[in-house]
Amino acid sequence: MSQAEYDQGLHDLGEGCHAWLQPDGSWGWSNAGLITGSGTSLLVDTLFDLKFTAEMLAGIAPVTDRHPLATLVNTHSDPDHFFGNELVAARGVEIIASAAAAELMTQESVDRLGMAKQLDGTVGEFIRTIFGPFDFTGITATGPDRTFTGELSLDVGGREVRLIQVGPAHTPGDTLVHVPDARLLYAGDILFVGGTPIVWAGPIQRWIGACELILDMDLTAILPGHGPVTDKSGVNDVRDYLVFVATEAGKRFEAGLSVDDAVQSIDLGRFAGLPEHGRIAQNVRNVYHSLDPSSDPANPLDVFARIAELEGFGPPANQPVS
Repeated sequence: MSQAEYDQGLHDLGEGCHAWLQPDGSWGWSNAGLITGSGTSLLVDTLFDLKFTAEMLAGIAPVTDRHPLATLVNTHSDPDHFFGNELVAARGVEIIASAAAAELMTQESVDRLGMAKQLDGTVGEFIRTIFGPFDFTGITATGPDRTFTGELSLDVGGREVRLIQVGPAHTPGDTLVHVPDARLLYAGDILFVGGTPIVWAGPIQRWIGACELILDMDLTAILPGHGPVTDKSGVNDVRDYLVFVATEAGKRFEAGLSVDDAVQSIDLGRFAGLPEHGRIAQNVRNVYHSLDPSSDPANPLDVFARIAELEGFGPPANQPVS
């Protein structure tokens, strides 16, 4: 898919498969997918709030009117991939996610984001800036009806759809959605195309392993969680970034540098031009935590503060991640 084709809305990927794209793929602007079979369809993820999910459901109606939705698969527990679930559940659609993802699909996650948008100072301003278009009021967290661990094969109107859990990686319960007969993959946030990945769970080596798994598949098209439709070149880019972070952060850990000093000393090189480059703060912190599990994981608000600082948003954070 060319950049010119990366626009808002429904895109036909062929073989009865579709993508719902949300440029520009930055914070909260996630993608969803639609897989049709004989007289039915499966939705891959909902969106960050009820408004945008309702717009998507209306936008895919020309397809789902002919292939009614029967199943929703959430690729993971990040809010921008499940906060719209209640609108789909109201239609009697079965929701499926990995057991690890289900544990985090809670009302607390809704309330926490709503409160974060009300914070004072640089962190609050940064969160209101990146999440400003989204409305978290009135959302009822709606988790899966069925969970799985490992792999699960689904029959979608006579065609096989494979669910492959590869988390913990980006999050604890990341799942790939594979359509073998279409040679197509819905990757969730295992892939950020045109943006910087962020390792919330890790270890980072498992995410690298997930990329290697995708590279070994017979695929012609891949829908990332964020960004335009890609091929395996997009997978290579994500893997290369993660390998770079793991290598550079590992060197600095062995040298005894603090997380903050490590982040400051890393020259991102060819990755410096990626949007959201400040996510290196969380990524290095995650590598350090995997090498020293006794260390405390960073508070998400501290992470946002550090990212904001690195990206030149507002004055330096008062409490950098260390």
